[in-house]
Amino acid sequence: RVVVVYAYAFLLLYWFWRGYLTYRNHYREADWAPIDDSIDRLRGHPWGQAGLIIVIMFVVLATWAPALGPVTAEENLYEPYQNEHTYLNENGEVTSSPHGTLNIQTRSNGNTNVGPLEYDRYDRWAPFGTNSDGKDLFTFLAYGARTSLVIGLLATGLSAGFALALAMITSYYRGLVDLVAVIGSDSIQSVPFVLLVILLFVVLREANHPIVNLYDGGILLALILAFVYWPSLWRSIRGPSLQIAQAEWIDAAKSFGQRPSVTMRKHMAPYVVIYIIIYASLVLGTIVITTAALSFLGIGINPPTPEWGRMIAEGRSFVSTKSWHVATIPGILIVLVVTGFNAFGDALRDALDVQADIGSEGGGGGA
Repeated sequence: RVVVVYAYAFLLLYWFWRGYLTYRNHYREADWAPIDDSIDRLRGHPWGQAGLIIVIMFVVLATWAPALGPVTAEENLYEPYQNEHTYLNENGEVTSSPHGTLNIQTRSNGNTNVGPLEYDRYDRWAPFGTNSDGKDLFTFLAYGARTSLVIGLLATGLSAGFALALAMITSYYRGLVDLVAVIGSDSIQSVPFVLLVILLFVVLREANHPIVNLYDGGILLALILAFVYWPSLWRSIRGPSLQIAQAEWIDAAKSFGQRPSVTMRKHMAPYVVIYIIIYASLVLGTIVITTAALSFLGIGINPPTPEWGRMIAEGRSFVSTKSWHVATIPGILIVLVVTGFNAFGDALRDALDVQADIGSEGGGGGA
């Protein structure tokens, strides 16, 4: 099933790519568009292409987790005692028992072990082996990828959207508005990152706010990460925003009497959004590893929602035993995913070539 799902996903992406090339070469009225150069530069970036493949595999794993796992999440993660598994016992008789009961006999804890690419004693296939609770590790990691992706996209989207809106306002009005934003961002960044996240999470959790229970703490963690990361994103696009705000076409829009919100949305944001896309792609990988690190420390995502960092914490004492896979495989996946996002982000930065685009389009914006 894993091969079929990934083959289908890559064939679908290839179909979209061929469709774009057909449209570009035969149906588009213009022979050239700025996006063509960016795509061509990305095609010539092997490190970025490798990162893109890893990112796609991560997204497919998270999106199609129910189809990829050898067992369903309800059977082996969320409600193992409410779902039964049918198997042949030692006498050759058909027997049914709850998954939770069977998991006790299939733990990978250094003494007993179900390793990668093995069947457990009840004929359940475990591609990555089982964890210390006897649950299928592949299913755990597939749904853990979905957890990381949801938190990463939510936190990155909120922080990037807020940073972009604030950059438009501060670069347009400058002066006191910009000074207040600088002081606010400096105040947040002056506190050590991990300490700030832990303090915010503990305080809000102790307040018993209803949002604490959403997604077993995942939504709260995403909001906290968005709050912590917006200063760095805003700092990254503040300079380009100030540069665009001083362009001639912005002065022309002001003298014409155009509303500030319209000027920001139509004449400033399109030039700055390229920057936010680049830096947001880098932040997304950082949020994935941050979420795993917090779960490793016992903060953030609560059981039974799976998270990669918590699995590393559970299996770290088994690394030198025959149950090495419990912590090693999640660790390898985290390294690959973060490296993939960073490589793809670097490739986007080189492919979009922001400075060159702004320089070549400045006259058009003024018109």
